[in-house]
Amino acid sequence: MKFSLFSKIMIASLALMLAGSAFAANKDSFQISAPTQVNGTQLPAGDYQARWDGSGPSVQVTITQGKKVIATVPAQLVALNEVSRDTAAEIKNNANGDRELTSLRFSGKKYSLQLGAESASAAGKSGSTN
Repeated sequence: MKFSLFSKIMIASLALMLAGSAFAANKDSFQISAPTQVNGTQLPAGDYQARWDGSGPSVQVTITQGKKVIATVPAQLVALNEVSRDTAAEIKNNANGDRELTSLRFSGKKYSLQLGAESASAAGKSGSTN
C-alpha cells in the first residue's frame, strides 16, 4: 500500500516537472543599456527575461525583471534565415526622441520576436513580415 501511494506521488511529480519544462522552453534573457519604452511602459536599463506561450506566429510576450512582471506586449514570432550569433534588443528612436523596443533576437535561435501591436496587426493582414 505504501509503495502504491509513493508511486502515484512520484508519477504526479514527474508529470508536473515535464509540464513545467515545456513552458520554460519559450523564454530567454536580454539586456537594454538605456531607458526604453515597450507597449507604453518605461523599462529602465537592466537585465530582463522575455517569456511567451505558443509557437506563433502571434504570441503574447511577458517581460519580467527578477520575479516582477514589467510589461506585456503582443508580438510576432518570425523565422530567421540563419541562427542569430548574439542576443540583441533592437531599439528605434521615435519622432519625439523616445527609445522604443521593437524586436528581440536570441543567441543560437533561428527566430526573432517583433514586438508591438503594429507589427502583430501588420503581419496578420499581410501574412508575412520582412
